[in-house]
Amino acid sequence: MNNKQRWMGGVVLLSGGVLLAALLLKGKEEIHQNQVHVPETAAESVQKNSNKNASQLTVDVETEKRLLEAQRHAREKSVAEQEARAAEFLAMQQQAEADAARKAAEEYAELNARRSGQQSSDNIPPELIEDQATKQKRIAEDKLAAQKKLDQQKAAQLKADQAKQAAARKTADAEKRVEAEKRAADEKRQVERLAAEKKAAEKQAVEKQAAETKRKADEKLKAEAKQKAETKQKDDAKKKAEAEKARDLLEHGEKQWMVQVALAANEANADAVASKLKAKGYRVTKSPTSKGIRIMVGPSKDRETADSARKKITADASLGMKSAWVIDWVPLDKR
Repeated sequence: MNNKQRWMGGVVLLSGGVLLAALLLKGKEEIHQNQVHVPETAAESVQKNSNKNASQLTVDVETEKRLLEAQRHAREKSVAEQEARAAEFLAMQQQAEADAARKAAEEYAELNARRSGQQSSDNIPPELIEDQATKQKRIAEDKLAAQKKLDQQKAAQLKADQAKQAAARKTADAEKRVEAEKRAADEKRQVERLAAEKKAAEKQAVEKQAAETKRKADEKLKAEAKQKAETKQKDDAKKKAEAEKARDLLEHGEKQWMVQVALAANEANADAVASKLKAKGYRVTKSPTSKGIRIMVGPSKDRETADSARKKITADASLGMKSAWVIDWVPLDKR
């Protein structure tokens, strides 16, 4: 009986060792695959992102560095998780082996206790053998339950890893979108700034041109005003000189006394008045002025002769010229 129990305990330990070795080998293989797969995935991701962004904006170097650093951290985290799971599997296996050894020791003690009450150690009751089979079946069921639990834990961990990887990819995509939007916003601000600067430069050029045009127009107006002022000044000086000359001729030149009989508004009226005077034998002179045409009789050499002629004309009722008067007059050719 002791040999049988030892044999069963050895089988249990051997099967536990085989299971532990298989779990360790499988964990190492998964770690190796993750280590190999992650760089390939990162490389493929970088290649895809590079191909995608080749037609858009140039990827920022700092962003690439951050992405590579995040991928490195993800790989290290994955390896650490695999190692933790392998350590957990090893601990569970060790615990299972310890439980199996403890149960085997308890069963061995129980068998020894029962055997001590019997006369012969070779006669094992059938119910004891049946209990041993039941226990072996229970142990096998416990191992299957433990394996199932480990498989469930592994599946849950794999699902969690996949969720973490999906979240990491989603975060990376979000970061890329944020970077792309930021670059687009920067480019838009740059374009708007350049447009504003161009508009300001054009406005400044237009204002400068308008100011130059206004300055030239002001200078032209000033020049014209100055020219007009000079022309007016010259005309005023000329008129003043002519007036001085005329006054000097009147005061100091060869004066002639005339009798002004009328101031006609036009040439026809002046001719009518002149005809009447000529019909009476008077010598008539017409002189245009700014107010009309002056009709005069004369000239006389002195004022007394001119005044006698005035009285004669005003006394002649047929002429009807009662408002005649004597003036001292200088001919135009002598002015």
